[in-house]
Amino acid sequence: MAIQDKIKILILDDEKQFTEELSGFFQGSEYESYEANTATEGKKILNNNEIDLLILDVRLPGVNGLDILKEVKIHYPRMEVIIISAHGDMDTVIKAMRLGAFDYLRKPFRYIDIQIAIERTQKYLQMHRRLKQMEERNSLISKNLEEKIDRKFIGVSPQIREVYEQAITAANYPDSNVLITGESGTGKENIARIIHYSSVRKDHIFCAVNSSAISESLLESEFFGHKKGSFTGAVIDKMGFFEVCNGGTLFLDEIADMPLNLQAKILRATEEKVITRVGETNQIHTDFRIISATNQDINKRVEKKKFRLDLLHRLNTLEIHIPALHERPEDIKPLLLHFVNLYATRFNKPNLRISREVYDALLKYNFPGNVRELRNMTERAIILCKGSLLEIKDFPVKPQKVSADENGNSVNLRMYEISLLRKALRRAKFNLQAAANALGIHRDALSRKMKKYNITISKTER
Repeated sequence: MAIQDKIKILILDDEKQFTEELSGFFQGSEYESYEANTATEGKKILNNNEIDLLILDVRLPGVNGLDILKEVKIHYPRMEVIIISAHGDMDTVIKAMRLGAFDYLRKPFRYIDIQIAIERTQKYLQMHRRLKQMEERNSLISKNLEEKIDRKFIGVSPQIREVYEQAITAANYPDSNVLITGESGTGKENIARIIHYSSVRKDHIFCAVNSSAISESLLESEFFGHKKGSFTGAVIDKMGFFEVCNGGTLFLDEIADMPLNLQAKILRATEEKVITRVGETNQIHTDFRIISATNQDINKRVEKKKFRLDLLHRLNTLEIHIPALHERPEDIKPLLLHFVNLYATRFNKPNLRISREVYDALLKYNFPGNVRELRNMTERAIILCKGSLLEIKDFPVKPQKVSADENGNSVNLRMYEISLLRKALRRAKFNLQAAANALGIHRDALSRKMKKYNITISKTER
């Protein structure tokens, strides 16, 4: 998406760390974000930029956020506003909605919450439709499909080319559900997007949801929607994921961690393609395809009675497994070249060269974080590079292969990953978001790994 087509978001909150972290989440996406920590800074940005969406804290130094909301709706009536607050009393919520706020989120919230709130805004839908119209006028949709996909699909190994062929096959059967398996960071969501945008569903919404990140109390509301007034906090009618994805694709990431009580509801909705909003009795027909993904052995989850076998049968009509990056070393060089070109262009550092030692070291590295880790370390290397040559010192990797036992199983991978996690946490001063960024993984994934390896942070470490 060209920069002029990005949705411009202003984050106005008095907590600098909050605005920086949220702006970091938007970086590299279809959003262009601005940060302000005072009302004066926010108004200056509004005057100098065509902001599409304002994320506004209710409580700011010396001013009430609702007063800012009033001004915004007078001077920028087409701007969407999402109100956020750590307090969340109902009077404030009601006043905000009456003054024209589109949505309300209570701190702390997850990134998926703000992502979904943005995608529900009228501005987002208008921009989405406008972009589609521009694509049609310029005949982008009529380009050769493989050329279009290859821009997002990088790899030359037989294993990854087979994954590509399987994805195209899945795209040709738009009503069949797909299960994508593979380690964290292998690109499962990217394959899901290739399937969606190569199918007849491409002109409808692709909605990505982390199945483990939704609280128990909001499960039904998020997936099925709710009627205004159906429970405390339901201040507007809301469409759920199934309804939003009508005609499109619902991507369920981390499917193995989905709570059991939700699995039964997902199964029924998937089979019948009929849902009922919370607080309503009218049934709503919706046509969606589910693509799910997991980095776990889901069959073991079934054996342990933590995942329903009937739901697994429904979800994996077609199954695609993405091999780990260390299993297909032929893909390291083309991926590295792709990421170097990407970030060299983004950071205005043209004509960068890569030393032979970098290639040699990366080929010997095990990549526990897979493609995401390679992308993250390449971005960091280009930022830190002083000249025009990327050298091994810019890529802090230890070229050490994982040893194996007599059965060929990795025996020190667990200890290596624990050590890597602890090192990243220490360097980030135990800030989970910063450590996750350094590792090239999502914060939720870092939290799961810490829980898996029983890694805790003491008060003295903080």
